[in-house]
Amino acid sequence: MRYQIFPVTAFQQNCSLIWCEHSLASAFVDPGGDADVLVKAVVDRGLMPVAVYLTHGHLDHVGAAQILAEHFQIPIIGPHRDDRFWFEALPQQAEMFGFTPCKTFMPDSWLQEGDKLVFGQQELQVLHTPGHTPGHIVLWHAAAGIVFSGDVLFHGSIGRTDFPRGNHQQLINAIHSKLFTLDPETIVIPGHGPITTVGEEQLTNPFVR
Repeated sequence: MRYQIFPVTAFQQNCSLIWCEHSLASAFVDPGGDADVLVKAVVDRGLMPVAVYLTHGHLDHVGAAQILAEHFQIPIIGPHRDDRFWFEALPQQAEMFGFTPCKTFMPDSWLQEGDKLVFGQQELQVLHTPGHTPGHIVLWHAAAGIVFSGDVLFHGSIGRTDFPRGNHQQLINAIHSKLFTLDPETIVIPGHGPITTVGEEQLTNPFVR
């Protein structure tokens, strides 16, 4: 699997364009905005988008999802259905955080623990990791040793839990029971900031040691 990270929106959210080098099938992980940049990236590489994958329902992670889905005629998949209320509140989120107005939409399908997402010859496993939001999921590519952690785990930090239905203890439990059970060399691609590894966060992250 190949990937490239595009920081988008004023929140510098990490949207990942992922693709299968054999088939050129591709997907967007958490396209929060700047749809024109993401469309150009696909065209420049000759890729064939098959889906938009979302880790949770916050606007900075989903803001360009519907635009890309309509442009490429592809489905929006995820997160877990417990984040439905965040999608219903997209117009309010846009107003609250000063984003371009965003209409309410719903994913074409929800995800749950144990689901698998296939694009080309690549497979992502779904882990349900509530805490930052109740329906947050992460996407783990076991063969490549990469996990897309959304806003659960960052380099030296963890996700906020002061938003509606956030839960700090759930977040800590999810990190320890899901992410920290992966190989320490697993690359963590977070929703914001630099890439890290599971092992580095186990050893140095002050919020989870």
